[in-house]
Amino acid sequence: MTRLGLRARVTAAFAVGALLLAAVMALFSYDLTRRSLLDERERAAVRAAYYDAAVVRSGLDTGTPDVVAVLRSLDTGSSRRPLLHLRDGWYARTADVGAGSVPVELQRLVADGQPAVQRVRLDGQPTLLVGVPLSGERGYYELTSLREVEGTFQVVGLALTAVAIMVAGAGAALGWYATRHSVRPLTAVADAAERIAAGDFATRLDPTTDPDLTRLSTSFNHMVDQLVRRIERDRRFAADVSHELRSPLQTLAAAASVLTRRREHQDARTATAAGLVADEVARFQRLVDDLIQLARTEQPAHRDTVDVAALARAACRERALPESLVEVVDGTPARWRVDRRRVEQILLNLLDNAVRYGGGPVAVRLGLHDGIGVLEVDDEGPGVPEADREVIFDRFVRGRAAHARAGTDGTGLGLALVAQHAAAHGGHAAVVDREPGARFRVELPGAGA
Repeated sequence: MTRLGLRARVTAAFAVGALLLAAVMALFSYDLTRRSLLDERERAAVRAAYYDAAVVRSGLDTGTPDVVAVLRSLDTGSSRRPLLHLRDGWYARTADVGAGSVPVELQRLVADGQPAVQRVRLDGQPTLLVGVPLSGERGYYELTSLREVEGTFQVVGLALTAVAIMVAGAGAALGWYATRHSVRPLTAVADAAERIAAGDFATRLDPTTDPDLTRLSTSFNHMVDQLVRRIERDRRFAADVSHELRSPLQTLAAAASVLTRRREHQDARTATAAGLVADEVARFQRLVDDLIQLARTEQPAHRDTVDVAALARAACRERALPESLVEVVDGTPARWRVDRRRVEQILLNLLDNAVRYGGGPVAVRLGLHDGIGVLEVDDEGPGVPEADREVIFDRFVRGRAAHARAGTDGTGLGLALVAQHAAAHGGHAAVVDREPGARFRVELPGAGA
């Protein structure tokens, strides 16, 4: 299960918090509004019922009262319906109102001379029933419809629900905005770390950007300073050691050359030993040269306009390979903005790697996509196992294909140099499968600038 990121979690928390707060406030507001409207409607209904009861009482106190006429004289509008209980029965202006409309308990209270109010549902409609006792065991009842009030409740409920949803959305937007600005310093740290990893050791954080993150910025800058000093110290050490080794190596190489030239004057055992010494001295010289190159890769790339296609053909000629191996993708310009020395070293090292471990190169492909230069070298070797595709670009690491070809004389630094030269351009090196063999790909951002 994929875990949500910090920004998504904070945004969700803001949204949920805002929704819960809005829901509580909406429920409280709805309940308060409902109570207020119902109480107001009940007070109005009671006042109207007492007024109408007084009119009915006056009409009944005449000598020969006309009950129906008395009820019809009431100005009850369309929302109130009168109901009168006398000794001889029930009287109403409409047939849908009768004794069954009044609960027994409420009838008993009114008969005992006590006014009563009760909310009931008649024909599925909410109704407020008010009972007013009259003299002589008579009772007046008035049924007030609450349908409009219920409609008002529905509108209020929908409005409060919409407000709660909008508040939740506003909370999510506020959370997103807050996290965007809160995480921005961390994004700056991540961007700076990526630039440093790409070889830009001049990158630093501004300690004055955010007072709350001054300690983080200062510690980060101090860490980078320490890292740069250590890298520079290691680079100087490797360069110094390599240069110091060159003089004795040249002496050893000269002595080995003399022994090799006088091989015909030596017995077989001595000649074999002299050949081994000469081979190892040559390998040692290549190792020292690679170490010097590796020390130089820590320096920034010096870009210039370079005919990369011509450079690739020259690299093939230098390794005694056919120039026809070079393929330029359609629409790709021949001239790129790159460091000539580094790109030349990338091409030579990839060709050497293909010759030693891949059965020889079969294609050198050049392409430019969205300003990113792509160099690819294909071979027909055994390929590179999945587990080795990252580590083979580390220093002094040789893949399984190299161990399988024990007779090769590689130093384990060729692909490390390729990766370092690519990183100096802000790019990277990788290897992918192809059938048959492997494809080494180097990407150089900014080559089309």
